Amino acid sequence: MRVELNSPCKVNLILNILGKRADGFHELETVMHPVPIFDTLTFSTRPSGIALTCNNPALPTDSGNLVYRAAEKYLAAAGIKGGVEIHLEKRIPLAAGLGGGSANAAITLIGMNQLFSQPLNHPELLPMAASLGSDVPFFLQEKPALATGRGEQVVSLDKFPALRGMHILLIHPGFGVSTAWAYRNLPRFPAASHGEKGRADRLVASLQKEALDDSIKDFYNSLEAPVLEKFPLLAIFREFLAENGASAAMMSGSGSTTFALSLGAAAAEELKERFIRKFGSFCWINSAPL
Repeated sequence: MRVELNSPCKVNLILNILGKRADGFHELETVMHPVPIFDTLTFSTRPSGIALTCNNPALPTDSGNLVYRAAEKYLAAAGIKGGVEIHLEKRIPLAAGLGGGSANAAITLIGMNQLFSQPLNHPELLPMAASLGSDVPFFLQEKPALATGRGEQVVSLDKFPALRGMHILLIHPGFGVSTAWAYRNLPRFPAASHGEKGRADRLVASLQKEALDDSIKDFYNSLEAPVLEKFPLLAIFREFLAENGASAAMMSGSGSTTFALSLGAAAAEELKERFIRKFGSFCWINSAPL
């Protein structure tokens, strides 16, 4: 048997960090939105063990890869005696703030559950997902979501009326940003490291209205403070996009991807062309409808 699934990415419309917790993680509130730009995972059975291959040689194919660890956890939890062959076709850039690796892990849990005829239900997959990473539970569902705690407490939301007809432009500069580094440097920015609770709820409420203009002031990312200081190019990208027709522009997650929202495919394409004329074609650039 063979199962093939697409593995999407996400952007954070808000990432509001509230403070550091006793367990070493950060308490946060975030609104994540899925983006239909995909890696692809293919699963097939084998007599035993896990065999992972990937088109990107920069990624490990052993327990250093979240896909491999997700497969290990799934086989153990489901009591599967056989093994699995997995191929990861990687298109989403690494260390990009887009949750590509987290999505790969979540889709591995879903794909293996399909491969072995659904022995586990969704509530049984959730703790496995949370143990693999804070963003992984988000990708067990397909809607926008409000996430709290360290990001693992996910509440699915209906599509936002304010984003109807919007296209998203993703720009990755060719280098990644370590999430651990971003969080380590956050305490130098007290306002960003101790955000006002409730900002994510306000953004959700404003996005449920028809006009995006009412929501722009609530878009926010605490991690822009340390990341844009170290990588001013990302601030230049954001400013250029905002000045050249983007309805909104900001960094996703811990970076290094900047995203811009435009009304309609034509506007997104025009913004992309303006960006390339200004900065050249060294970035990974992709767009999709929201």
